[in-house]
Amino acid sequence: MPKTRVNLSLDQDLADFAKIFASENRTSFSEMITQYLLALKRRVEGESTEKILAHPAFQDAMEKTQTKLREGTAKWHSYQETFGD
Repeated sequence: MPKTRVNLSLDQDLADFAKIFASENRTSFSEMITQYLLALKRRVEGESTEKILAHPAFQDAMEKTQTKLREGTAKWHSYQETFGD
């Protein structure tokens, strides 16, 4: 399937964190977003979801975020508020 370019705006600190996290886990930022959306699509369509990235923190964060978004309880924070120095 051909790929398309999508522009995404993030706080610089969060983008930097995501790029470092992706690099440390031998993947790309783009692949992390792709895998997150693919997992979300599979859940919506009732298909089984496998752990796509091996890092347990990624899977845990993804599941917690999906729950908060579903419940409408998501609260947005800056990278500094979330991770500190």
